[in-house]
Amino acid sequence: MITGERMGAVDENAAALGVPRKQLMESSGHAVARAVRDAAEPGASVAIVAGRGNNGGDAFVAARFLDAYDVTTLLLGRSENIGTDIARENWDALQQAAYDTREVKDSSGFDLPGADVIVDAMLGTGISGDLREPAATAAEAINAADATVVAVDVPSGFDADGGDHAANCVEADRVVTFHDAKPGLQDLDAEVTVADIGIPAAAERYVGPGDIELARPDGREGRPNVIGGGPYTGAPALAAQAALRASAELAFVAAPESVAGEIQGYSEDLIVQPYEEDVLTPEVADDLLETVENYDSVVVIGPGLGTADETLEATRRFLESYTGRAVVDADALAVVPDVETDATLVCTPNRGELARMGGPDTDDLAAAADEIESFAAELGHVVLAKGANDVITDGERTRISRSGTVGMKVGGTGDTLAGIVAALLEHADPLDAAAAGAHVNGLAGERLAESQAYGFLASDMLAEIPAVLWDGGDSDV
Repeated sequence: MITGERMGAVDENAAALGVPRKQLMESSGHAVARAVRDAAEPGASVAIVAGRGNNGGDAFVAARFLDAYDVTTLLLGRSENIGTDIARENWDALQQAAYDTREVKDSSGFDLPGADVIVDAMLGTGISGDLREPAATAAEAINAADATVVAVDVPSGFDADGGDHAANCVEADRVVTFHDAKPGLQDLDAEVTVADIGIPAAAERYVGPGDIELARPDGREGRPNVIGGGPYTGAPALAAQAALRASAELAFVAAPESVAGEIQGYSEDLIVQPYEEDVLTPEVADDLLETVENYDSVVVIGPGLGTADETLEATRRFLESYTGRAVVDADALAVVPDVETDATLVCTPNRGELARMGGPDTDDLAAAADEIESFAAELGHVVLAKGANDVITDGERTRISRSGTVGMKVGGTGDTLAGIVAALLEHADPLDAAAAGAHVNGLAGERLAESQAYGFLASDMLAEIPAVLWDGGDSDV
């Protein structure tokens, strides 16, 4: 089963793999035509009611496969306002080939012809809430008609993410949905067919531009708190700066007073909050817990933190009491397997840290993806295992990011990853945030490798993060 939102990401990933949306639309339209042929004999009358998006485009294709039927295609709106190039091309093809096509420029002009079959292609996935005009008037007429109603992907007014539907939605007799079932379709009083339209399995398995689009922020949001530093100072500074580059409003670093000035010196954009102790202690952790819980902040804990016994105890105590969202990295990972917490954790171990946590000990993370998935299920948290290929899993769903370059073996690239994921966690599902974060981080490294080969630094990657996150989503999977 797949949500409408996730389906959009998979479509985009498929295009990056070389299966363009135009090709998928052709397959989708053919599947709709097959459903119409199953519903009525040749010679029957068919009314296609189409919107201006790709859902309508699928129906425009279907019309070309129904020459044995009496087909009328109604477009809700003006043809110059068709929303995508491929839908417009298929509308133009119908007109140039002299098919019966009509534009409905407002609801008062909607006149549903008598038909044996009505194809509902007004609104597809990604649209929720009550239908507005002219779709509302069209839906009322469709529901009142004495015809078999075939819905394209989902009935108009159906929420393909939550499984709910509008009070004035289309009541379909048959639904032709694409690639995989959508949540809630099984509860409809309709015959549901899942049509294979040729999307490769890799479009779901491998992280691609669709995953970046899914997790991409649409504004500045969030004030992540990085708890790190002490033995090391660069790691928390890199994580906090990466979070800022990935859309955070502010980035805080909680660190020992003895190194706070050094961390601040990396960037004037950081807000460093010093504490008196030389390392993180349980008492300090209690104070930090109160702060982050009050402000509902995403936490990054671990970069540069060190492995002193009292620091690990403080980390354990913090995570046991924390109820928010956190990226757990580096030294903090050691305590996670023994911690019971209500927090939402994204753990970002490298290969060695993964093995020490109890996960598979392997140099080929992608080959061990099923084992990592099982480990994440047992752990109860999202795992982003870092390697030549990153494996991202919540114990049920697993994705692999193939982005990156050998130049990213330089120290600090895991810290930039932690910061990116923290920023995306402000609004994205944890698995989606982790998958997109891994891919963005890897693509940032690839951009630098084009000109600097093996000579770039983790700090150089900071400037590439915005370019990848907002402009680089069309890179190959």
